Amino acid sequence: MRQMLIAGLALGGLVVQAQAPVLAQEVTLRAVTSFAEGTQFSKNFERFIQKVNADGKGQVQINYIGGPRAMPPFEVGNAVRTKVVDIANVTGAFYTNLVPEADGLKLISRPMSEQRQNGTWAFVDQLHQQKINAHYLARQFHNVPFHIYLNKKIDKMDFTGLKIRVTPVYKDVVEAMGGTTVTTAPGEVYTALERGVVDGYGWPVSGIFDLGWEKVTKFRLEPAFYSVEVGVLVNNDVWKGLSAAQKKVLSDAALWLEGLDTENVALVKAERDKQAAAGIQPIDLGADASKVFLAKANEVGWASVIRRSPENGAKLRQLAGN
Repeated sequence: MRQMLIAGLALGGLVVQAQAPVLAQEVTLRAVTSFAEGTQFSKNFERFIQKVNADGKGQVQINYIGGPRAMPPFEVGNAVRTKVVDIANVTGAFYTNLVPEADGLKLISRPMSEQRQNGTWAFVDQLHQQKINAHYLARQFHNVPFHIYLNKKIDKMDFTGLKIRVTPVYKDVVEAMGGTTVTTAPGEVYTALERGVVDGYGWPVSGIFDLGWEKVTKFRLEPAFYSVEVGVLVNNDVWKGLSAAQKKVLSDAALWLEGLDTENVALVKAERDKQAAAGIQPIDLGADASKVFLAKANEVGWASVIRRSPENGAKLRQLAGN
């Protein structure tokens, strides 16, 4: 079924390309998100689509195909690379097999306005063009941190004996703290928690209520660490084929999308309050333990990136300033 869908999307793209010169100059781009539709990390992308479709009438439109029901999250990066889709909302953690350096994006917490000025965005875009044939149009949620959520209370910063669901974002730090890592798609986490297959998971401070995980989560480990990165990627061949006016519609909407990050301060506070009301208790082991954890997370995070991509990883760390 999945192969039929992907083949159908690719065929649809050929039809659109073949008809475009005949029908009109307006271009329609096919878009997917790697997160469930309407949930925390898809909502702003959906707002971006609405803005492009409003501002880009007669120039460029986006046909929103959907989320994981249309395409598995870990296939989205390759789908952009091969032009099965034209534009995607996806975290770099889902395509580190193609762009190993994408694992370093979580370690960059500077605002996007600064990243665009100091060369970070240009370097990240260059890496995506070279390795995944994609233009890195925008980054979202730089100011939303991650946590480790647990169903077993711990009294020291040690995950020995714990099975924790991870993506590449948390794998190295969980292993460095002695935990056993389990990789599953987000849609399988609820059942894994419910059945005790895992004792916890890594996830941003926001979004667990979208997935119903608060019903099977007891504790949130402090401190928060790293920074969420959800990028908007455009197939580079598609990008190069757009007119200057069409690119401007997308680029202006991208800057507007990044500006929505200012809303996250209030959203993060509200999420913490909501978790407390749902009975999720914070585990705070004190300032010294937090300092050790954060130093370890930063150390193993960069070590992993630089091990897989020595030159680019080192340059990315230099641009990140940490």
